[in-house]
Parts: sequence; C-alpha cells; structure tokens
Amino acid sequence: MTVATVYISRDASALSLGAEAVAQAIEREAQARGVELRLVRTGSRGMCWLEPLVEVAGPDGRVAYGPVTAADVPGLFAAGFPAVVKHPLCQGPTARIPYFERQDRLTFARVGVVDPLSIDDYLQHDGYGGLRKALEMAPARVVQEVTDSGLRGRGGAAFPAGLKWRTVLEQVADCKYVACNADEGDSGTFADRMLMEGDPFVLIEGMTIAGLAVGATRGYVYLRIEYPHALRTLQAAIDTARRHGYLGHDILGSGRGFDIEIRLGAGAYICGEETSMLESLEGRRGEVRFRPPLPAVKGLFGRPTVVNNVITLASVPLILERGAAFYKEYGVGRSQGTLPIQLAGNVRRGGLIEKAFGVTLREVLYDFGGGSATGRPIRAVQAGGPLGAYIPASQFDTPLDYEAFAGIDAMLGHGGLVVFDDSVDMAQMARYAMEFCALESCGKCTPCRIGSGRGVEIIDRIVQGTDREKNLALLAELCDTMVQGSLCGLGGMAPFPVQSALKHFPDDFRRGA
Repeated sequence: MTVATVYISRDASALSLGAEAVAQAIEREAQARGVELRLVRTGSRGMCWLEPLVEVAGPDGRVAYGPVTAADVPGLFAAGFPAVVKHPLCQGPTARIPYFERQDRLTFARVGVVDPLSIDDYLQHDGYGGLRKALEMAPARVVQEVTDSGLRGRGGAAFPAGLKWRTVLEQVADCKYVACNADEGDSGTFADRMLMEGDPFVLIEGMTIAGLAVGATRGYVYLRIEYPHALRTLQAAIDTARRHGYLGHDILGSGRGFDIEIRLGAGAYICGEETSMLESLEGRRGEVRFRPPLPAVKGLFGRPTVVNNVITLASVPLILERGAAFYKEYGVGRSQGTLPIQLAGNVRRGGLIEKAFGVTLREVLYDFGGGSATGRPIRAVQAGGPLGAYIPASQFDTPLDYEAFAGIDAMLGHGGLVVFDDSVDMAQMARYAMEFCALESCGKCTPCRIGSGRGVEIIDRIVQGTDREKNLALLAELCDTMVQGSLCGLGGMAPFPVQSALKHFPDDFRRGA
C-alpha cells in the first residue's frame, strides 16, 4: 500500500496563519481514522493568501488545498483526503495555479518543494552541483563565470557581483572573508527570510563557492535577530553540511577549506548598510565607515571581504551549475537573471513572485497581485523599502529593470513592493520617511542625524498651512543637502519618498488650513 505524502509549510508566514495547528490536526485526524501518511514540512511557495497551504502528492504532481484551517481538516478527511479529492478548498495542481505558473523560479526553485533540513532532498533536487563544478575550476574562472552571468547585487545597490569578487580575489592578504548580509530590514521584504527558512543549503553552497573563488576560508551570516525560525533552520543546515563534508577544512576531499558562522544583529536598520554591518560583526556599535577603502580591499577585521546579500549568494550555485549563458537568457538589458519580487501592503494576493527582469509593475500588481485588497484603485506603490520613491499609477507600465526604474527616479532595491490604495495620505507617508530616518540614524553625520528631524518638523508646518510656500522651498533645500551630504544611503535616500510624494501627489500637502 502506497503511503500518501502531505506537505505543509513551516515558514514563519505560514506559522503566523496557523500552519502548525493544521499540521497537528492532520496528524490527529489520520491517527483517529487509521490513515497512514507521511507529513513533510517545507518552506512556503510564496502564495501567502493561500496559507496555510496543504499539498498532497498525486500521480501528476502535487495538488494544493488552501487556505486550510484546523477546523477544515475533518471535512477534508471525510471527503477522502489524503487522496486527491474534490473539495471547495482544492486549488488544483500547484504548478498550474496561475500565480505560480507564470513565474520564473530559478533561485527559489526548491523553496516550498523540499524539506529544508534534508540534505538528501537538496541533493536530489540538483543541490551542490554548482559547488562540484567550482571545485574543478580555477578561482579566477569561477569569478569570470559570475561576471559573465551579469549577476548584480540583489540587496539594493545592484553592483556587479563579479566585479566585487574579482577585487577581493586580486588582493594579497593572510586571510579573506565572505560576509552575507541577512539583515533584511526594508518594509515589504521577506525574500531572504523565505529562502533561509525554505532552502538554507543553497545559501550555504553560494557562500562556499564565493569563498573558494576569492580565497576566503571563513564566512559570516549577519542575521537579523527578528528571524528566529531562519536562525534555527540555517544553523541546523550548517551543522548538517559540515557533517557531510560540504563545510570544514577539507570540502569534499578537495583539500580546500571554508566554514560559516552565524552572528545576530540587534535590530538596528543601519546595520543593513554593509560597512555598519562590518562594524557590528567586529563587536562595535553599528556606524557607517568612511570609504575608501572599500570592504573588498579592507573589510572585516581589516581584511578583503566579499559582502553580498542572501539572494545574490543564493543565485550563484545555479550560475555555476547551468552556466552564465543560461542565466543571461533571463532578463533585459543590463538587468539579467531573475528578481524575487515581494508584494505586500494593500494587495489582494500578497506573496513572493520570482520573475525575469522586464515584467511591468502593472503586471505584478494586477496579474499577480489581483489589485488592492480593498477593491479601491491603487494610488501608489513604494519600491525599494522605506527610503524608496512612491510610484504613481501613471508609471505602472514601467518594467522592473534597474535602469528603467532609475529613469523614473525610483529604485528596485531588494525587490519589495508596498501597495497603497486611493485612501492613503501621501503627505503623512512622506513624513514617515523622515521620521524613520531620524529614529534609525546611526548619528555619525549631521545631514542625516539633524536633517531628518528637521524634515519632520517642516512637513508638519506645511500640512498645517504655516508659511506653506516658504516651507516647501525649505524642504526641497533640506532634501538636497541630505542627498548630497550624508555618509550613507540612510540619510542620502530618506528624501526620495519625500521628493516623489511632492512631485506626484502635491495636493496631499495642501489639505491643511
């Protein structure tokens, strides 16, 4: 008799919606009915509006049910579950759900599919193929492959990964490091967390390849403390990889070594900036460093350091396994490969979408997101975190492409999109950006530390109608000072949402007395 296999996510988003209670209910109901089944806990498929999502392995692939509550479980079993059965919660074959079917899953190919703690599952789904190829190549050739792929940093700056790696490779030093920035703090972003919870071995593999490519023997994952599930999963995967010879002093008998350690941040947004992160890793207060020297020349503990974010490093194994030419088949112009897009805020179908660069913002918002959750018109989208520009509906046909977004004075950042319907007050959203900067500033430079606080005060005067024209001019001047004079992106980008709100939604600043 074939034992049915049932899959339920243990991703933090699914757990917050009751996935653990559903899993326990399925186990209890199966035991009570004498039904034998195998329950596998996975990452999330990224369809958050269907969580808790339950999948059953059928003859033609997995079939999805969702959103399932614990109270729904007896009815499912009464209908014939865990066999594939007709039920109001049945969404059909998972791979053919339109939201999922239209995606280009490369970096997230295994997330929601495999048991994230099973290295056997990882290997059966093409895991460690990239590392094995890298071990057969000279370090410079590995760097060249990453360069040829066109991979750019997915953390926000979009700097060419291969160029950064080559700089570290060319440095002469007694030791080098790989630092993974997992301090995912932008609003509307959760791709790093989903990947670390759903496919941690791909990050470990990517960091190992980076270490071998540049001559580093140690890597650090700087993880935000608010991610306890990711911490447990990633640490367990690191321990497993080490036991199986994929980390340590002699990787797969090659005589080459690399190991990884997790360090927890303490919740400071500024530590998402790479030099502040390095300061924190060294045990100091998270403050921005003056540059030059760049971290690739003098980084962690004064040594050459590759600093990339989670998605950048997790994209590397596929590039090594399938080749740079394969990866470059996706995307447009200088934006090559795929981008994990995180759709949040006032949207009907929020979640994670991985698509090749070039899909338009409108397609993401309506074809995938289904419009606003309230049914009201979408008025604005903030892309790139709390310091990203607000994009009006008139620009929704812009393709998701680094250069195209720069052309409308916006940025893609980490791929997070936060949606607002037409009830939003954009003057208050602009004020929030300045207030956020004031709260999160490390305090090292005056334009950020002082300017953000003054920005809040000026916006309040504008909205209240106090010397409005004079204060609008003063706000524009302050924004320019912060952009030009701040040491890092926190102060330098805080004016972006303010400037975009003033440009596209000027009436919101003139509603007061």
